[in-house]
Amino acid sequence: MSVTRRLPVYLMIDTSGSMYGEPIEAIRTGLPSLLSALRNDPHASETVWLSIITFNCDAQQILPLTELFDVQLPDIDANGRTSLGAALELLVDCIERETEKSTAESKGDWRPFVFLFTDGEPTDDIRNGVNKVKSLKMGGVIACGVGASNTNILKQITESVVTLENADGASLAAYLKWVTQSIKMKSKNIDSSSSSSNVLETLAAPPPEINVVL
Repeated sequence: MSVTRRLPVYLMIDTSGSMYGEPIEAIRTGLPSLLSALRNDPHASETVWLSIITFNCDAQQILPLTELFDVQLPDIDANGRTSLGAALELLVDCIERETEKSTAESKGDWRPFVFLFTDGEPTDDIRNGVNKVKSLKMGGVIACGVGASNTNILKQITESVVTLENADGASLAAYLKWVTQSIKMKSKNIDSSSSSSNVLETLAAPPPEINVVL
């Protein structure tokens, strides 16, 4: 009996104080729509497993890596600082603990995909976390910065950086819809090879609200 290989997807969400109000409400509204769309997609529903990491004064994995139909979305609040460095280190710990590595006898999970969303400057040191992330073999790390976010910092983490001008409800809804479409696309074409070094070129085309940082 064959076992479907999992596609681990980690959503990293900034829940610092600057996300309070409309931004965090948009996230709360958008996550159930994301989950429903993935469950209703024949490829994603078979392969995608989802995890959510939030970060403010510290970093927490509020949803361990879970099969889509078993996901129960936790509540999300916004307060405190922006501990991005701690979140990156936690991400690596979670991936190393939760994903199955390939061996000579069997194929493990597909390489994880990470979608990072932040609307502010890190308030801790990210260097150790960045080095740990770069040491892993990932399917892709896509970072989204909002407003005055420092894209140079995000570029230290990944080449695949996009921005939103505002953290209003419409922009965040467009972002989450794009993430959903991208996950669905990757679940459908996960075993196809690509010569592109930039993961963004293998994902869904971004909507007008999303700007690609070159």
